[in-house]
Amino acid sequence: MKRIKAKLIERRKRRIQRRLADSGSADRGSPMIAGGNVRYELAKKAGGTAVGGMAAVHAFVQKVGLPEAIDRHLKIFRRHAPYHESDHVLNLAYNALCGAAAIQDIEMRRNDEHFLNSIGAERIPDPTTSGDFCRRFEEAHIDQLFQAIDEVRVQVWKQQDSEFFDEAVVDMDGTIVGTSGECKAGMDLSYKNIWGYHPLVVTLANTGEVLRLINRGGNSHSARGASVQANQAIELCRSAGFRRVKLRGDTAFTQSAALDGWDEEGVSFVFGIAAHPNLVGIAEDAAETDWQPLSRKPKRDPAKTRRTRPENAKLKVVHERGYQNRRLNSESFIEVPYQPQKCKKTFRLVVIRKKVDVTKQGRLFEEYKYFFYLSNLSRESHTSADIIGESNQRCDQENVISQLGQCRALHAPVDNLTSNWAYMVMTSLSWTLKAWIGLSIPVDGRWKEKHREERKRVIRMEHRTFVDHFIRIPAQVVRGARRLTVRLLSLTEDLHVFNRWLRYALE
Repeated sequence: MKRIKAKLIERRKRRIQRRLADSGSADRGSPMIAGGNVRYELAKKAGGTAVGGMAAVHAFVQKVGLPEAIDRHLKIFRRHAPYHESDHVLNLAYNALCGAAAIQDIEMRRNDEHFLNSIGAERIPDPTTSGDFCRRFEEAHIDQLFQAIDEVRVQVWKQQDSEFFDEAVVDMDGTIVGTSGECKAGMDLSYKNIWGYHPLVVTLANTGEVLRLINRGGNSHSARGASVQANQAIELCRSAGFRRVKLRGDTAFTQSAALDGWDEEGVSFVFGIAAHPNLVGIAEDAAETDWQPLSRKPKRDPAKTRRTRPENAKLKVVHERGYQNRRLNSESFIEVPYQPQKCKKTFRLVVIRKKVDVTKQGRLFEEYKYFFYLSNLSRESHTSADIIGESNQRCDQENVISQLGQCRALHAPVDNLTSNWAYMVMTSLSWTLKAWIGLSIPVDGRWKEKHREERKRVIRMEHRTFVDHFIRIPAQVVRGARRLTVRLLSLTEDLHVFNRWLRYALE
């Protein structure tokens, strides 16, 4: 494969722009979507695939050495007949990257001759074989798989500039993976009354990639095992060269027994802490003069003209039926020193007081809600408002977890806790690959700032958008004696970014 000539991309863009140009509002006499004289044929010699970006993805995967790392660390088969461990792992990851909705969709790729040619495969494991591979896993094998992924991850990180290593921000959260199955071993009833599993997800907020994913029974506490996984993430980030590490989590992840140790090691943290009666007492006993107003950044740019807001239909129904309605009136905060029960050190406790107006059947009264944040960030570098902002930014991990669900990583299609755990880790690799691809987009020349913005956009891109812009590109695949040619047959919005990334993937 060769890079696409930039002139061809620009020529295709201009052709599309001419078609999209406004030709006036005059009546054409017929609908715009009019159809035509269509005829279908099955190609005799030429052939193509709907996922033309996969050839470049596999070239990138080979370049960073992921297949070799997996086969070196992950030892499941005594002999390979014919598939290696890396074949199975990449098969599940590629299935998700192609936008598949289930493990059964592997059969579509398995019968796509030109997809197989694009990744250089004679054949790939079928869905049943992939499920059997997941069932072979034990917990030690999942650790081996993470070792392989981490080895490649560190190599990708080390190619970044010095600014990338200023600080690693590690987020932790749990999520419920429900299942309608009745025979999946290890599942349990969650606090939401949903049968299934309760995996712990540890991510790197800088890139969104999954650092650790631990499957647990549905009734497991959110923070069970979180401190162990946090320590592994800290060790990984420091070995890669990050100068500082910061941990973030919601009220279930305070991890008070580990806070002293993290503080001594120079690890900073911002955790929510539950509104226990003693904390509420501290907030209520604070003098009114101690509370400072909390100002947040506006959600919209005030310089831009705002569209007229339509009538609030929900509020109208609430008023008509006399429901209780709560509206935020104001926010204020205080900071006090606080020593958790399991800690020997004192840390910063920031308290937010939300004044809420409650309306019911025309009557108005006020109530206060308190939120608590515990941190060891220094006062010289972070104000109380900064700690609140850090905790709010942690909520972005919910978007990452949503994307893992979108790429089908947070599903349980196999038979027990460990096999579904293995499936989750292998499928979540597709999301991590997206982050690595974003980090590998070259930034050079006089357009550095533009390239940096494009790189950030790819790293922050949703899974479905990434698949549509980088993977689902119709292409003709021609296999010659010593060369594979992929002719892209359609233009995507980010084809110029894809083209620059090809320079790295294919060099």
